[in-house]
Amino acid sequence: MNVDLILQNMLNPPVLFFFLGMLAVFFKSELSIPQPLPKLFSLYLLIAIGLHGGYELSKSGLDFYIFKALLIAVGMSLLVPIYSFFILKRKIDIYNSIAIAATYGSISAVTFITGITYLQTIGVEYGGYMVASMALMESPAIVIGLVFAAIFIKDANSATDENNGWKEILREAFLNPSVFLLVGALIIGILSGEKGWATMEPLFGTLFKGFLAFFLLDMGLVAARKIHELKKVGFYLIGFALIMPMVNASVAAGIAYSLDIAKGDAFLLALLSASASYIAVPAAMRLSVPQANPGIYLPLSLAVTFPFNISLGIPLYYFMINTLWG
Repeated sequence: MNVDLILQNMLNPPVLFFFLGMLAVFFKSELSIPQPLPKLFSLYLLIAIGLHGGYELSKSGLDFYIFKALLIAVGMSLLVPIYSFFILKRKIDIYNSIAIAATYGSISAVTFITGITYLQTIGVEYGGYMVASMALMESPAIVIGLVFAAIFIKDANSATDENNGWKEILREAFLNPSVFLLVGALIIGILSGEKGWATMEPLFGTLFKGFLAFFLLDMGLVAARKIHELKKVGFYLIGFALIMPMVNASVAAGIAYSLDIAKGDAFLLALLSASASYIAVPAAMRLSVPQANPGIYLPLSLAVTFPFNISLGIPLYYFMINTLWG
């Protein structure tokens, strides 16, 4: 792999701010971002990416090509938690296998946004409809987790009753705040079109990378604070958190190549498939599989897979896609 691809991503200012946040924790600095600013940064990024994606979608419209891309997204979000679960349950208990599989079957919006920034930096085009792919990929893994809980856990029904029932869990899957805001912003972008984007672009376009830098700085602080919890999970799960993203990206890339998806879109599909949730799925797993240990699946996603993806994973997946597409 070309070292320049790694350096180009690693020297991207928002990514550097992520590692600055980690260093602040390692060196015991008192640096912190006061609440509720991290939540504001998260809301800003979701609105910005949704609006811009809706604007791009309003220009391109819906066609068979876009349908293929969305189909790959949904397919990967169903496939990844299934084979991840059967790999995991060979070594660990059913409860944590379900929670980890669901976590890796869902996606990280910030990883996706960092990937978009990378494509913009190297001048590779992508479709705004990929935001719709991201929105579609967040919830199916939660549903798969619920199905596995019903099949493999004997007391699944009692656990579900104690935690507000299936209705509440499905509500969390499909109406969790990030999905709701992202889809809402996407629809607003479609309805308002070019004129609407022109009015919003100074805030949600020009300032985008600055807000991303703030958010990744906070993510670096959070990830570094979770690293000490990795001693609970063992080398097998740490290996899973590093290898499985590459496996998932390769599967997505192969499917995208066979269906003639454009290079930029294929890269984003691979990156989404390689990412893991650290917000929506952990919240849902606390409801649906309370026996699983958040001290295992959350640090894996946040302190191993997330840093790997935004530093080495992004250039690695792009190199793979670029090699396949030529």
